[in-house]
Amino acid sequence: MPKDPVIRSGNSSWAQGRRVLLACAAVAAVGVAFLTLSALGHICLGRRDLPDVGAFTRFEFPTIGYVYDAKGQPLIALAREYRTIIRYDDIPPIVRDAILATEDKHFFSHDGVDYSSIPRVLSKIRVGAFAERLATGGRHDNTSGRAIFPQGGSTITQQLVRGCFLQGLTSQENSYTLRNRGIKARVLSWLIGERNVNMGYRKLEELRLSLWLERQMASEFGSKRRAKEEIFARYASFVYMGHGQYGFPRAAQYYFGRSLSTFTADDADQAALLAGIAKSPRDYAPDAKAIAPILRRRNQILALMAANGSISRKQMIGARDRALPVVPRRASRILQSSAVVEHVLNDLEVEPQGLNVDDLLQGRIQVYSTVDARVQRIANDALEHGLERYEQRHPKARGVIQGAVVVLKNSDGSILAETGGRQVYRGRAASYRDFNRVRQSLRQPGSAMKPIVYLAAFREGDFTLDTLVPDEPISVPDGTRAPKWISNYDGRFKGMIPIRQALAESRNAVAIWITEQIGIGSVLRTSQSLGVETPLHNYAPTALGASEMTLLELATAYRAIASGILAQPYVIQHIECDSRDVGSEDGRHDARTSIDDGALSMIQEGLRGVVRIPSGTAHALDSDWFPIPVMGKTGTTNEFKDALFVGSTYGVDGITVAVRVGFDDSHSLGRKETGGLVALPVFQELMLKVYGDQIVGPAPSFPPQMEENITRYLDGDDAGADLDFTLSDVKEGGR
Repeated sequence: MPKDPVIRSGNSSWAQGRRVLLACAAVAAVGVAFLTLSALGHICLGRRDLPDVGAFTRFEFPTIGYVYDAKGQPLIALAREYRTIIRYDDIPPIVRDAILATEDKHFFSHDGVDYSSIPRVLSKIRVGAFAERLATGGRHDNTSGRAIFPQGGSTITQQLVRGCFLQGLTSQENSYTLRNRGIKARVLSWLIGERNVNMGYRKLEELRLSLWLERQMASEFGSKRRAKEEIFARYASFVYMGHGQYGFPRAAQYYFGRSLSTFTADDADQAALLAGIAKSPRDYAPDAKAIAPILRRRNQILALMAANGSISRKQMIGARDRALPVVPRRASRILQSSAVVEHVLNDLEVEPQGLNVDDLLQGRIQVYSTVDARVQRIANDALEHGLERYEQRHPKARGVIQGAVVVLKNSDGSILAETGGRQVYRGRAASYRDFNRVRQSLRQPGSAMKPIVYLAAFREGDFTLDTLVPDEPISVPDGTRAPKWISNYDGRFKGMIPIRQALAESRNAVAIWITEQIGIGSVLRTSQSLGVETPLHNYAPTALGASEMTLLELATAYRAIASGILAQPYVIQHIECDSRDVGSEDGRHDARTSIDDGALSMIQEGLRGVVRIPSGTAHALDSDWFPIPVMGKTGTTNEFKDALFVGSTYGVDGITVAVRVGFDDSHSLGRKETGGLVALPVFQELMLKVYGDQIVGPAPSFPPQMEENITRYLDGDDAGADLDFTLSDVKEGGR
């Protein structure tokens, strides 16, 4: 009987389909075998594009750079990654056991890859995601679907490799753009998608470099055991632990307020907490909002430690029953030396040794500044108190009035304190990134400029402190047909008076008259010889402080007057790298000023007279409750926009302090808000505290002959009788 043709046809189709399936399976098997062998060859034999392992073997991870004061007290810690390097022997056994139980219990036996974990990892491959990929023909390739390959299963070595050498690949592995353009990658992307190819390639590189790194470390340190210890120490120092802290030492200090070295077997709960943070600091740090996940992970790690024999069951139960420790609260501490740090960072950029800010942020160098933290604290407080006094007179200015203070050592220009602004401005705490009003703000010095005018006159040789000069109406050109008449602060004129009186009382008319006699060029040259580098305007009002300069330049000029030494101010004392001095003060040059001693002596005596003469603008400093012999000058700029005082103790053993108070937008401080009222009390408080605490030694005395000259003038003084001249013109300069 003939066979049914329909049945024959069906059998033939089935057989043909079976052959096709077998062929596809064979091709797939060959493809999988090829890719597997290719991957194994790449992992085990690949030697191309190996990273530089030098920094890793030398343990040169980014750490913390410190700026210290002159006594070695830290002023600030700066870092891109806040990390403390720790050696293997310094990691307490309980912490080692917690890390191993959590991350890699076979760490000391494998060669960088734990092959025993591979079946477990493979079992977690998301076959469903792969099937969905094939079923949809890749239409979901650019959506946020589940990845085929699971996370986890990485050894400690693999985690280090990923963090140290594969940051670029890791950051791009979730991209839906294919990162490897090779033919195999493109074929694979058709099967499993670009994102999964990226993840797989990163994993292959991680495996390859882990095996290679362990061989390199064993060769470097002489044995597998030593290599493992070094890798473990690097992991404990490297891993991110949340809140900007890297490594277990920083985490222990941050979360528990204690050193990692103090952990003992009784601290299994805290060791387990630390070990658990590394997986997800946001979820498992002890200050996270949700407590239950933290306790669950800690207790899981404690159970693993007990299973490994690191702790007994009794220890596990005791540690598990403990409550989470309270993380110490960190009050927001206002940076006390923000302007100093800004100045240090600026000077690092021009450091002749080729160092820069990045070296500090990476912890490669440590900077020792000239600043004395005690003087810095006093300067900050004195400025704050001065601003508070002004705010009491002007409540609307609360929180917005600004100021600056700088303290220089007379002998060499080193900066003892630098306060570039108030500690809280418009409700925000000061930062080293803020505007530094000591060295970045160009403002008029007002009458604080006048000593430079008188010094220029003394250099000409025709003037002395006892030379009589006219305090009478005088005008200067102002670019219009009508001249501008100069008046004094009190609106009166005293006729012929000695220069020492004109300086002490800050007579504007006299300063302009002298400038006309000697020429403004002489004033500009004298300012340069005192260290002022900002170009000043070549016109007469410069004599009254109409040209701008920084507060640091003004302080430098007064320091040169007090000491007779020309030296540019500096804030970096020396720089250390690996405990070696790599940057120092060798490039600085101090020298006597080009100003002769006779002229310097006269201006020093004149500035001392500003304090001792009863009508002097700084006579408030001549009292029994202020026993420090000082010289100095007030300054008030046009329309009371700024109030200044700059003063010094005598000679190379003294110090110079400059104070400026004013609004950033240059609006007026208010009538009668002069340098003597606003800035001088800040100077006064600072000097009393610095010398009272004997921070800079005893206050030097002025030469006896200088004091006798002033006393003789006071005993026989018949100058200063007021004449009937008055002017109501707008004042230039002031007291």
